[in-house]
Amino acid sequence: MRLVTHIGLAIAIGAVVGRVGAAQTPAQQKTDSARPQTPAADSQLENELSRAQNQRGVTVRFPRFDQFTLGDRTVAAGSTVPTSVAVARGTLDLYGTVNGDAVALDGDIHLHPGARVTGDAVAIAGRVIVDGGTVLGEMRSLAGNGAVTGTGLQFSRQPRTTLESVKLAIGWFAVLAILGIGVMIFSEHNLDGVAVALEQGFGRAFWIGFAGQLLLLPVLLLLVSALAITVIGVLLVPFAIVAYVIAAAGLLTLGFLAVARIVGAALSYDSGSASPRGVHVRSLLGGLVIFAILWVVAAAFSWNPLAGGALRALAIAVTWVAATLGLGGALVSRAGTHRDSIHGDALTTGDYLAWQTPTPVAGVSAARRART
Repeated sequence: MRLVTHIGLAIAIGAVVGRVGAAQTPAQQKTDSARPQTPAADSQLENELSRAQNQRGVTVRFPRFDQFTLGDRTVAAGSTVPTSVAVARGTLDLYGTVNGDAVALDGDIHLHPGARVTGDAVAIAGRVIVDGGTVLGEMRSLAGNGAVTGTGLQFSRQPRTTLESVKLAIGWFAVLAILGIGVMIFSEHNLDGVAVALEQGFGRAFWIGFAGQLLLLPVLLLLVSALAITVIGVLLVPFAIVAYVIAAAGLLTLGFLAVARIVGAALSYDSGSASPRGVHVRSLLGGLVIFAILWVVAAAFSWNPLAGGALRALAIAVTWVAATLGLGGALVSRAGTHRDSIHGDALTTGDYLAWQTPTPVAGVSAARRART
């Protein structure tokens, strides 16, 4: 019985000691990881450091080989290292501040959000990954032979938060609203022309807009090729490209605003007390709000990959259809300047003069005036 009691007591003591040892292990490992562990005599690493130091055109400062620590190292958030940090055959994860240079030999340097390096960040046979950190000096990535390589530098960012996505959608709505008001002030006639073209044939406008989207790049290439034939044309190629892009963007924006105005007019109620321009402005802003709601709802569910992806796909599809319709209407009406030739339904002279006479120009003839 005593033997059983002693064995049970020993097991209990061993369990307690084991837990204490396990609890102390991470702290001990953390303390040990902070101690500088210089790499053993490694001729390959030392030769790589020597070649990087002697490479022509490289002006960054390198620490001595015995100042490197072997393996991964982390500078915790909120902490500050007063000197340069150098690791060999490991990743240098920076969350805090390094008052000096950050060097990785045969490894990567990863600057996380909040990290700050007052000197240079140099990775030899590795990459410098900037993920929200700040480097006041140079960022260099050197191949194992000391040659500078631009592919080693890698910039990444954290995914956009839900609030940032919602703000972005609202910002785009504000930009379109400002553009729409500007168009209503300076080019209302053109906007009316595109709207008339859309109302006379949505199907025709859609397919013309779809064809226009497919031909945007080929037409640009054809324009550049035609200008490149002559010496003077070659000089005009950059200006032609810029003008072409601006014209295409203008047609697309004008058409989308016309679609938004039609949608807003269809879903709004006209009391008859407002002026025609006021009705058009209200319809335009109402249509833009409807499109903006789609994107704001999709952005609000960006935290959910399934629902956010489905809503984003719906918003993209609806916006693309509206943009295609608008582009087709803008092309058919020639940016709203040729409303009379749309669809072959030109207004006749009698239609223009019908409102000016008490009797119709065509149809029942007017009575002859009696002679006096």
